[in-house]
Amino acid sequence: MEKVRLQKFMADAGVASRRKSEEMIATGHVRVNGKTVVEMGVKVDHSDKIEVDGMPLETEKKRYILMYKPRGVISAVTDDKDRKVVTDLLKDDVRERVYPIGRLDYDTSGLLLLTNDGEFANHLMHPRYHVDKSYVAKVEGTLTTDEIRSLEKGIKLTGYTSARSKVTVMSKDKKKHSSIVRIVIHEGHNHQVKNMFDAVGHQVIKLSRERYDFLTLEGLVSGQYRDLSRQEVADLKKEITDRK
Repeated sequence: MEKVRLQKFMADAGVASRRKSEEMIATGHVRVNGKTVVEMGVKVDHSDKIEVDGMPLETEKKRYILMYKPRGVISAVTDDKDRKVVTDLLKDDVRERVYPIGRLDYDTSGLLLLTNDGEFANHLMHPRYHVDKSYVAKVEGTLTTDEIRSLEKGIKLTGYTSARSKVTVMSKDKKKHSSIVRIVIHEGHNHQVKNMFDAVGHQVIKLSRERYDFLTLEGLVSGQYRDLSRQEVADLKKEITDRK
């Protein structure tokens, strides 16, 4: 096997994303062949003895999981407030150290991908690959045509302007003064969908992600998960390659 950079090796082994692996290296958490490494240029392969926080690093088979995340669960592998995290929902059949690709807010439900393939995760999260994510939101009030146009064109938020999106009003409830709206984006900033609706004066009451590219929640109920098929993984990787 050709030697690769240590942070990539760690990411591929499911330790963490490549960026997080770089942070772990820089802060002295990683040893290679008995020596602590803090530089980013070190290259390794399976013949090297790699330890993370004193634990030997064992390479794992790649795992790709689609989960229907419930509300009230953190999109993480640990939580300092001891709240339930998405990996708590995994059963004994998942022994690999998977972690979420991106995140859904604590009170947001829907489609979440988990993997131990760091490069795959980084590509899916990067906005330049334009991976569409479709959300259904229950919002206060009724969006006007101008508000929809503003959301679709891109709206100024704290620190950035959102990219173009697609907005569809699915239904309106005049008695409850609310609407059901589908919005398709390809970015993943924190609280982005909520902030976009807030920016045009409509607070999100309830939010769910129903689609990730061509993947849906079909066949799953809240809290369940399944492995992606080989074809689904191949199709996602092909789309990323085609968009480079």
